[in-house]
Amino acid sequence: MYPQIEIFGRTIGSYGLCSVIGLIVCVSVATWLAKKYRYAFDDVILMTLVICGGLLVGGHLLYGITQIRALRDVLSTVGRAPAREIFGEIVNCFGGMVFYGGFLGGVIALRVYSDRSKILSRPHAMDLYAAMTPLFHTFGRIGCFLGGCCYGKEWHWGFSVSENPFNPSIVGVVRLPIQLIEAGCNLLVFSLILFLFLKNKFAGKLIYLYLLIYPPIRFLLEFYRGDEIRGMFLGLSTSQWIGAGLFLFAVGTLAGKRRKETESRSLPAGNKSGEP
Repeated sequence: MYPQIEIFGRTIGSYGLCSVIGLIVCVSVATWLAKKYRYAFDDVILMTLVICGGLLVGGHLLYGITQIRALRDVLSTVGRAPAREIFGEIVNCFGGMVFYGGFLGGVIALRVYSDRSKILSRPHAMDLYAAMTPLFHTFGRIGCFLGGCCYGKEWHWGFSVSENPFNPSIVGVVRLPIQLIEAGCNLLVFSLILFLFLKNKFAGKLIYLYLLIYPPIRFLLEFYRGDEIRGMFLGLSTSQWIGAGLFLFAVGTLAGKRRKETESRSLPAGNKSGEP
């Protein structure tokens, strides 16, 4: 693993580098796909900035919630410890990111933006987001592998690390490369959604399809994670609980949409309002 990479004499974090590359690739792909809706490059850039803002806020906020005990301990020292020290500890409590928090933050931000935009429609925006999410996540998990976070359990095969100054607990232990496994799964999910997008299948519903596919994959992979900073409740991680909820939400939403479409088709011609 290479938590830091030296390029042109400058040291750059591997995760940050992968994120930047992933963002560039996602914007390029989204620009290509957005031509279907006749959106300009500027529209895609604005949409991406909105998503990034929601992603950062949501990801850090949910991470802070998983660290609620540590945050409570820090707040209990108010009045007894220096303000600068307390502030630094609070920043640390919100220093990491949780994927589902970022995902939901992006959904909320994009929904608000699309509802107020005169150019971007919500169904189109969500279809693009459904394609961009697993693609960006692929690069993110590669960054996790290089950086040494989100690592897998001890395993009889995998990768061992000889040195990692940011995460010494993984040094010398052979672990399952769960980050790369999830990156591969995300790439497959992206390929499927891209195929359906280009074939005009599930138009306006691709985000729900994503929620039917990725959460079960993540639920299973979580059992093979070896890191402890994930939040646990009743034997399941924070991501497993959220993923299960999102999966059920997608099932219920699609069932409701299907029922409405069936009822609409069953109405007599010329009476699509449902009024007698």
